[in-house]
Amino acid sequence: MPMPLQTARFTVAHEPWAEPLTRPAMGTEVDRHERISLTNRYVEQRGVPVIPVSGELHYSRIPRAEWSERLRLMRAGGVTVVASYLIWNHHEPVQGEISFEGHLDAAAFVRTAADAGLDVVLRIGPWIHGETRNGGFPDWVQQAPVAHRTDDPGYLALVEPWFAALGEQLAPLCGPSSNVIAIQLDNELYDQPGHLTTLKAIARRHGLVAPIYTATAWGGAELPDGEVLPLYGGYGDGFWVDADHDWDTTFREHFFFSHTWDDPGIGADLRAHPGIGRRPETPRLPSASFPAATCELGGGMATAYHRRPLLGGADIAAVANTKIGNGSGWQGYYMYAGGMNPAPGLQESHATDYPNDLPEFDYDFHAPIGAAGRLGPSHAALRRQHAFLAAFGDRLAPMPSTLPAHHPTNVDDTETLRWALRSDGASGWLFITWQQPHVPLAPVHDVQFEVALVRTRTSESTGPDAAAAPLGDDDARAGSLVLPHEPVTVAPGTIARWPLHLELGGVHLDWATASPLTVLPATGPALGADGPLDALPPTLVLVAEAGIPVELATAAELLGVFAAEPPAEAAGATSDVASPAPGILRVDASQPLRVELAQGDGRLTVLVLPAASADDVWVLEASGDRRLALSADALFESADGWIAARAAERPEVREYLPLLGRFEPLVVAAEADGSPGSAGSATGTASGTGSGTGSGTGSGGRVATGAPTPGEAPPASFGERHGRASAPSRAEVARHGTAWTFWLPERGSASRTLEIEWAGDVARLEVDGLVVADRFWDGTTWIIGLDALDLAPDSELTLRIVPLHAAASVHLPEGAATRRAAAATEAPGAPLVSLGSVRLVEAPLWLEQP
Repeated sequence: MPMPLQTARFTVAHEPWAEPLTRPAMGTEVDRHERISLTNRYVEQRGVPVIPVSGELHYSRIPRAEWSERLRLMRAGGVTVVASYLIWNHHEPVQGEISFEGHLDAAAFVRTAADAGLDVVLRIGPWIHGETRNGGFPDWVQQAPVAHRTDDPGYLALVEPWFAALGEQLAPLCGPSSNVIAIQLDNELYDQPGHLTTLKAIARRHGLVAPIYTATAWGGAELPDGEVLPLYGGYGDGFWVDADHDWDTTFREHFFFSHTWDDPGIGADLRAHPGIGRRPETPRLPSASFPAATCELGGGMATAYHRRPLLGGADIAAVANTKIGNGSGWQGYYMYAGGMNPAPGLQESHATDYPNDLPEFDYDFHAPIGAAGRLGPSHAALRRQHAFLAAFGDRLAPMPSTLPAHHPTNVDDTETLRWALRSDGASGWLFITWQQPHVPLAPVHDVQFEVALVRTRTSESTGPDAAAAPLGDDDARAGSLVLPHEPVTVAPGTIARWPLHLELGGVHLDWATASPLTVLPATGPALGADGPLDALPPTLVLVAEAGIPVELATAAELLGVFAAEPPAEAAGATSDVASPAPGILRVDASQPLRVELAQGDGRLTVLVLPAASADDVWVLEASGDRRLALSADALFESADGWIAARAAERPEVREYLPLLGRFEPLVVAAEADGSPGSAGSATGTASGTGSGTGSGTGSGGRVATGAPTPGEAPPASFGERHGRASAPSRAEVARHGTAWTFWLPERGSASRTLEIEWAGDVARLEVDGLVVADRFWDGTTWIIGLDALDLAPDSELTLRIVPLHAAASVHLPEGAATRRAAAATEAPGAPLVSLGSVRLVEAPLWLEQP
């Protein structure tokens, strides 16, 4: 029997839905779709509850030749829907001259997404924000004498031709069988619900139809009832507060389980800005007609000049996990794939009377997929959550969220464990998030949960009678669980989803203290090359939590425990699995282990992966099959259905083969003519106004750098607007920047990126005198994609770094701030400037060999 609870701090009792299941007219009676529909609790796909995962990628900020691979990397990360702004001033900078050519071909993008297995959300604006110039309005729209973003006839006369042009391109791709499943109207519009209805009518008139229309709901937005699905957001940090502002409450709240979905912080600086918006009066409550859904969970954060936030991968995953525990019916990220502005002057800036200066080109966003296509640290942590949603979303989506009675009282509480329950009264999931940035958390000791699940006669997910009366008291008590078997310590960094009363393959698990990743389906008997093959049971894949013993509570019989890596010999039960009490199995998770269970006629394989392997786990839906692999390199499904990787060196990939019950090496080879390797290092350092030289050689060719040319000493400020520091202009970068010049070897067929380690204030990269990239320093490596630059063999590259003045009023991440302080100690009053290294990395495409 489980040990008695040491404290009442960790108890919760399931609470059913307060309202019966209903279906809105949108997508059900109007604009019906063959696959996608809505209820007031969840999204359905072909009548089955699902939790979509959408990720933002702006096609006009990414070279067209790179769309397919980015989208496939998104799909490999568990994203099921790609969302994109259609940025008006990218398409029509001059009135009447609309382009859909090249990287602006929105229809081609939708088709490419379909080829990658992704649905699409079109965020058509017309105002979109996106840290773009005028919020996406062309200058001629911004300067028009109209009441923007209202039903002013003059404004609508400007919008109508734009929507008509979009309809001409995209209407043939919309409809009941389309992969366009949603259309967002405007963005961050707070007090014009009638205008949203008008925009919807204009869009529909031009063939822009979808089963779901959406609008952002944060900031107390007033939305037309029943006409749009309200969408929420959640960022762990942001650039839109002042440089001297502490970590704002509106960021901190997202690391706490809650049933409040509105966020008054997103876009608050714009709402306070004349002519752009207004301040909300009251927070918006969740809709009774639609499920709780998000479109802007921070996949990272943009970098403004005055404030340069940097969140770790665990911080991003913590917010996402918390939203799932809160009851999210749609996980939507902004951004999921970063990019670059396609031309100069298209960024949000003080010069266009916006409150923030953004880089002219860079929109990396520290996203799961960076601007150059390189994976960020959040990709791994998020894809584990998304694999879980893909495998268990049909069970999870109909489950309401319940918060424990003892929960944190405010955002300063760093002692009370943060956790929540989603359940249908018979089974469920226990969510734990004990992770946040900036303010350290301490380990929580003696944690043991008591969860009361009250089973009902009728499943809560099946119809309006879902809230049926519970069974008798004995049955209700039978649904009470205590876990783990003994109290444990929950360490900072724990982000978990533990199953409660999970049944697979006819085997029942009361609970487990490891997070389910996926289920590899059962297979029937088959004929192999050497004779008949037995049927295989389903495989439940669990990932251990760091520092928490993996325990399985089950009445099933233990058939055996086996190492899941060669040699696959049965591991001794005494060393790898212990039973501290009847019905409790404690698994040694220091290596991948396969646990075989039987219960009556049921069979189940449980594959337990160590916490140390978590960031290398991939669940790929390749060629229609769900495949499990381990690799430190980025994997995705190629257009031909094979596993592919983009890496400088031969990637090590191991695939779990259920037939063998173990991981085996996957053979990969470089695509024809794709020679691997990385050109050597171009290194150099500078201090004060700049000094030093650098050179380097490598297998990809020599990278030569000349001696740095220092500029004039920078001022403490390049100006300010609305109380926020302004970025240096192009002329000021040229005047104050320290310059390094270098050349690159001729390109082969492999994809090429530059990795620049540097310190300073602002950096720009020039090719033959033309600025092609820029960055505000935040202490991270600057990675620049070179493939789209069309470099000539003799192209001259110049890197200019403006030194960071000791008194510059900019907010830096902790690591960068520490370096700045150390530099000030070493050389008081001297500005900080350093070029640590420049590396050319050539990465071919590696393909699985049949």
